[in-house]
Amino acid sequence: MDLSMILTFLGASILLTVAPGPDNLFVISQSMAYGFRAGFVTSLGLCTGLVGHTAFAAFGISAILYQSSLLFQIIKIIGAVYLLYLAWGAFQEGKKSLAEVQAVHRYSYQSLYKKGIYMNLLNPKVSLFFLAFLPQFISQNSSSYQLEMLFLGMLFILQAILIFTLFSALSGKIRNIFFRSPKTISIVHYSKAFLFAVISGRLLWSDR
Repeated sequence: MDLSMILTFLGASILLTVAPGPDNLFVISQSMAYGFRAGFVTSLGLCTGLVGHTAFAAFGISAILYQSSLLFQIIKIIGAVYLLYLAWGAFQEGKKSLAEVQAVHRYSYQSLYKKGIYMNLLNPKVSLFFLAFLPQFISQNSSSYQLEMLFLGMLFILQAILIFTLFSALSGKIRNIFFRSPKTISIVHYSKAFLFAVISGRLLWSDR
């Protein structure tokens, strides 16, 4: 794999990561609700999930998922239900005072990290995306096909962490400037609940 191919892959990965999608919208919503650190920890969770998807694609597990319509639908339904669970939690947080929400989430970075992992791993479309995207930059006759798949997956994850961190920092700044009153924070939580519900619906009702 030469340098030009790596740079092409990196450019395509950045464009895909910046484009509006469930992952970056999730990071932005968490940062707007709880601040930069929450968004950053959520980013780490999402990218940890991408490690799993990279391994699935490299070792053929994603291909099995693609071939099994039943397995794909089961994982998709579980993912959609989990997103509805997050939507309900965000809606409940919108009813609480700012002090109550901050008290609950002050020491819940581990919870946010896990949410990022679950949201990513329970979206079978990510596995299929990696299965289709990564091989385009690898020669089918490569003697180290799996290693190159893993390398490209890790490169994708690194740039995703950097971009998600920038999103978290910007969203956290906006939150600190504009969303200081309890009323506006409640609006953020209700908006986050609506966003999770929409993503859940799109995952559940869309085709592969």
